[in-house]
Amino acid sequence: MIISMTGYGRASLEEENFFCQVEIRSVNNRFLKASIRVPDELAECEADIDKLVRQQLCRGSINVTVTVVLPSGTAAPVNREAAQYYLKEMQDLARWAKDSAAAPMNIDLTQLLLLPGVCESPNRGLAEPEHQHRRDAIGRLTADALTQVVQMRKREGEALWKDLKSHLDEISKALESIRQQAPQIAQQYHQRLRARVMQLVGDAKLSLSDADLLREVALFSERADISEEISRLSGHLEHFTALAEKENQVGRTLEFIAQEMLREANTIGSKASDGQIAKLSMQIKGIIDRIKEQVQNVE
Repeated sequence: MIISMTGYGRASLEEENFFCQVEIRSVNNRFLKASIRVPDELAECEADIDKLVRQQLCRGSINVTVTVVLPSGTAAPVNREAAQYYLKEMQDLARWAKDSAAAPMNIDLTQLLLLPGVCESPNRGLAEPEHQHRRDAIGRLTADALTQVVQMRKREGEALWKDLKSHLDEISKALESIRQQAPQIAQQYHQRLRARVMQLVGDAKLSLSDADLLREVALFSERADISEEISRLSGHLEHFTALAEKENQVGRTLEFIAQEMLREANTIGSKASDGQIAKLSMQIKGIIDRIKEQVQNVE
């Protein structure tokens, strides 16, 4: 059964001195594109998360957000060496501004704390066992969130297939009407052509043999024959259905089949030279356009 690329999953863990949440969102994309955001102190987890994502998902734009919250009251230690370096640079800049008659410059310690490297993460300097414990926890949470994403993508895929199936059924009905109408095209053309010719040559007292009319009708029938296009479009419908019901990760193949279906529908409409068939062909093309939009969300 087809799988949608739309999914969401979230898993969290709360301990005495550690809270972590992994949130994963998935939307459609032609390829697999993973965007992973983790705290700087756990940046080495990014590669592990990317590996887990690629093991479970084949297509889609995947956004993974890892949030780590420390217990209230946990302060971020200040790197005094970094702060002293920035402070000295600020003081030199302030003296330069004063000497050059530039605008006065005030040193804001709050802004100083926001500079890179001044406030270190409370996780920095953790013992290796504790650090590894947090990495393992993030891995487990990522796996749990991915399981939710996969389950949701399957549910969305089932709903998507029901909608696609109804579109395919509409095309089948319209195609059957075309199949029944097609044999009558040559006969109707023969009648119209005979009446028109008789009207034109009657006053001139000319004659036109039935053999001449039949030859013209035969040429028209060959040009307007759409039996092959009907057969190919019918085959595309069967192939589309078989793949969607039995295979996973067929989004790109279904996109290609839908494009081929549209080409056959265009040819039927242009070759048939019949108003009713042209109308049915337009109906089929409109349905195929909706199918093409929907299969863009199939993995």
